[in-house]
Amino acid sequence: MSFELHRTVLAGDTPGTATDLYWYTAGPADAETRVHLQAALHADEQPGTMALHHLLPMLRDADAAGQLRAQFTIFPSVNPLGLANYSLRHHIGRYDVETGVNYNRRWPDLYPLVAPAIAGKLTDDPRANIAAIRAAVAAWIDNQRPATAIQQLRLLILKSAAAADIVLDLHCDDDSLKHIFTSTELMPGLQDLADWMGVAATLTADDSGGGSFDEVLPTLYRKAGLAHPDHPIPIGAETATLEYRGRADSFDAIGKQDAAGLFGFFATRGLIDADPGSKPAPAPAATPFEATEVLRADAPGLLAYRVELGDRVSKGQPIADLIAMDGPEAFIARRPVLSGTDGIVLSRVMGKYVVRGGAIAKIVGNEILPTRAGAYLLED
Repeated sequence: MSFELHRTVLAGDTPGTATDLYWYTAGPADAETRVHLQAALHADEQPGTMALHHLLPMLRDADAAGQLRAQFTIFPSVNPLGLANYSLRHHIGRYDVETGVNYNRRWPDLYPLVAPAIAGKLTDDPRANIAAIRAAVAAWIDNQRPATAIQQLRLLILKSAAAADIVLDLHCDDDSLKHIFTSTELMPGLQDLADWMGVAATLTADDSGGGSFDEVLPTLYRKAGLAHPDHPIPIGAETATLEYRGRADSFDAIGKQDAAGLFGFFATRGLIDADPGSKPAPAPAATPFEATEVLRADAPGLLAYRVELGDRVSKGQPIADLIAMDGPEAFIARRPVLSGTDGIVLSRVMGKYVVRGGAIAKIVGNEILPTRAGAYLLED
């Protein structure tokens, strides 16, 4: 058996402190394919951890039966530092409280860091080129001297992901239907993942603007390919952010279903020699993230939604009413907040008191919105 629990100690930033990171490996160490799974990079998002809680015994049993054809590395709760960000009965697991930086932002642009190391080492063999780039990334990581606990954690995660062929980062939204974020060139190749996950939408972008974890590796290979057009350099990792509904949806039965979907995806790919289960219904085709409206409040107030998740709406249709909380008609006046596109309501916010500029819904359409083209696409 190769199913194994690992413990890594992250040295703390203050006297007498350290943090334990627990993770698993399963499957043959010499397998041709490697899979990296992680959940709760935003440490206050637990549905992915619940899914991996159910997936781990399935991988353990498949490993014992000799059914694993890939090596799996699994971080069920990848950000123990964020788990500790608890204050005044509220978990602040999305941001590093020391720097204010979102844990899923400002991941490194790897290509400029490894470009000198791969110069002159590329060939006409695409697999060899991927191997050369991976080796350069691993060497760069090994040469780093992390100064803080979060830097230690980031380098550890990145080294595992950079060696993998499939990298899935499990998140959730605030109040949402299931959806996927991935890079444009990885679709429709990951349509089978969308089907097994049962998503309402797959949103694609080459650069959403925030340096998200799932964009690090596609960006690396894309930039390497552009810099070396005479050498074949495919995207060396299928990466995606899987959004498992909303933060309140960490339910046992749902997590079990999500784990079954992941198991079915891996089995269909031939990475687990087991029955994947019934073929899922096709999920909607991918759409550009620039075609999704992030609807924002233009004033502070209290939201009264007029739509449910999954509702199809038209441009100009009221999505919610904003109840005034100041001014001459405070707590009496209300006015509609209108959709700026045709599409489906993918997400809403759980906290109904909103400030000016706060995102209140995502509406997935098919036509690129002029205000989104070339813009920062994320909510924060």
